[in-house]
Amino acid sequence: MQTTSHIMMIRPVNFSFNAETAVNNAFQVATESDDAQDKAAAEFDGFVGKLQQNGIDVTVIHDTPEPYTPDSIFPNNWVSFHDDGTVVLYPMFAVNRRAERKPQVLENIFGKFDHSQLIDWSKEEAADRFLEGTGSMVLDRENKICYACLSPRTSQELVGQFCQQFGYSAVTFFSRDQQGREIYHTNVMMCVADQYVVICLDSITDPAEREMVAEKIRQSGKKIIEISIDQMNSFAGNMLQVNNKDGKKFLVMSSQAYHSLSANQQQELESFNPIIHSDITTIETNGGGSARCMMAEVFLPLKSLS
Repeated sequence: MQTTSHIMMIRPVNFSFNAETAVNNAFQVATESDDAQDKAAAEFDGFVGKLQQNGIDVTVIHDTPEPYTPDSIFPNNWVSFHDDGTVVLYPMFAVNRRAERKPQVLENIFGKFDHSQLIDWSKEEAADRFLEGTGSMVLDRENKICYACLSPRTSQELVGQFCQQFGYSAVTFFSRDQQGREIYHTNVMMCVADQYVVICLDSITDPAEREMVAEKIRQSGKKIIEISIDQMNSFAGNMLQVNNKDGKKFLVMSSQAYHSLSANQQQELESFNPIIHSDITTIETNGGGSARCMMAEVFLPLKSLS
C-alpha cells in the first residue's frame, strides 16, 4: 500500500529559524519576524483542518516547551511507522533536532495504534552517520524501491541498512541546486505516488545518474512528471499522496508549491487525484521544509476497539 489515511503531525510551541540546520539547508531563510511561532501555529491549524475536512485522520500531538525543539513541526525526519508494526527512530544531523524524539509522542501513537518492535538507530549519531527518515528516503512502498539523494544528512551505509531491514532496493544519487550544493533531503526534489512520480530530474547533475533514476521510475510503471529547479525551490517536490477513510486519494502540498506549477502540470496531477494545498509560508521560509515534511505517515495497525 503506497498511501495511508493516518497522519501524525506535531503542533509547534517554539517554532523558529534553526541555525543548526541552516548550515546545509539552503531552503531556510532567516526572517525578522517576532511572531513566527504564532504564524506557524495558525498555518499548522489551517493545514490540519483541510486534511480533516477531506476525511484524512490526523493525530495532532502538541509539542512541549522543553526541551527546546524549533523544528518539531517536521516529525517525518526522526520516526517512521510501518505496516508490519515496526517503528524506526533515526539519527539526526542537528544536535537540537535529536531532542524531538520525545517519549510522549510515541506514547500518544501507541495509545491508538499497535506496534511490534522499536528499532533505534540514533546511536549512529555518535559516529556522525545520519539518516533523516522519509526526508532522506522517498519510498515506493509497492515496488519496494528506496530513492535517496546522498548528502550530509543521508548516509549511503544507513540507506543500505534500512533497505536490508525492510526488503527494499536502494537507488542512490546526488542532487544539487543551482549553486552546486547538495540537496539536503530527497523529499524536496521528488515525490512518489501510486501511479506517478513528481521529480526535479534537472537537479541530478550527473547524466548517468539522472538516466538511471528515470529508468528505474519507468521500470516501476509510474509516469514521470518533471518539475524545474525553480519549482523545486518553491517546494513543488515536497508533496505527499494520502488517502481518506473511504480510500479516495489526494495529493497534498503547500499553496506556494501549487501556484508554482503550470496549468498543465496542475491538470495532469489532478487527472490522477484531487489536490489539497494550504498556505504555510512562515513554516516554509523559516523551517526550510514544507507540507510533506510536516506529515509522518502511520502505517501501523489500529488498535482493536475491544
